[in-house]
Amino acid sequence: MSEKMRPRAFRLDQIEAHAEPVTLEPQPDAFEHEANARANDPNEQAIETAQKSGLLKRSLFSWGGLFWSAIGALTSIGLTIYVTSFIEGLFARSPVLGLIGAGLAALALLALLVMLVRELLAIARQRAIARLHVNLAAAHSTDDRDAARTLVTELTGLYEKRPETARARAHVDALTREIVDGRDLIDIAERNLMKPLDESARREIAQASKRVSVVTAISPRALLDVIFVVAQAVRLMRKIAEIYGGRPGLLGFFKLAKSVSAHIAITGGMAVGDSLIQQVLGHGIAAKLSARLGEGVLNGLLTARVGLSAMAVCRPMPFAAEPPPGVKDVAPFLFGDKKDADT
Repeated sequence: MSEKMRPRAFRLDQIEAHAEPVTLEPQPDAFEHEANARANDPNEQAIETAQKSGLLKRSLFSWGGLFWSAIGALTSIGLTIYVTSFIEGLFARSPVLGLIGAGLAALALLALLVMLVRELLAIARQRAIARLHVNLAAAHSTDDRDAARTLVTELTGLYEKRPETARARAHVDALTREIVDGRDLIDIAERNLMKPLDESARREIAQASKRVSVVTAISPRALLDVIFVVAQAVRLMRKIAEIYGGRPGLLGFFKLAKSVSAHIAITGGMAVGDSLIQQVLGHGIAAKLSARLGEGVLNGLLTARVGLSAMAVCRPMPFAAEPPPGVKDVAPFLFGDKKDADT
């Protein structure tokens, strides 16, 4: 091959020696911008703040906790002394009665220990779900593939004992080894695993809101309204926690209620205010309804708001692929929209 035909390397600036240098400006990363937007999402920040105030709160010392611990210890000591004296009295009357009393006391102590262990396990399960939510939100915002695979596997394991999720779990497990993008994997897990659970939670919220609005409208006493609304709110929070795998006990419910209250306090005006003003006042429904029906609508709205907050803090992953529901999405009948209510 001749020297003229041989391939060789050359620089463009040697050809265009007199051309002006071109400066390439760095372009903004669209994915990084999206991640920052999701990381600064006020709804997600409100959820995580509410979780940290209740479900994820793990303070070793507080004056309130010290007070109730001291009261509980004193009560336990008093009950122990009373039961001991009672069993001693039974033994003084008859050895058979004493043995029966001691056996019943031992059974009561065993049941108490079992309930305490179940309570601690339920609290640990709720805390694990809340921590999973926070970690999945972080993995989604950073598009961390390895973290997403680990967390999605943990998510599917959370529902391994629920037969209705078997097909969705199998589908997500198969895609865990195939999907490269961490954000896409989390979105797929949300669409397959969370969507049916979200529908169940929405139905529970709608039914509770309807019951509260109807009972409040026909109840003859305000005290009955308060009792029924509180009972429905408690039942709704527990039911939603069970749907997402929480199953709270007594102490766990107190933590859940604290998180729900914190979430309502943070997002209550933002989530309820617009719908209430635009729908109730804007369409003139409040002026058309009687006072009792107006109270029923208001109590139904508040019940729906409690359910949505419970849904937000109990959900083991953030709303990313699916938009978070609003009050009108779960209870359209409260706004007089017959078309939406019928569907």
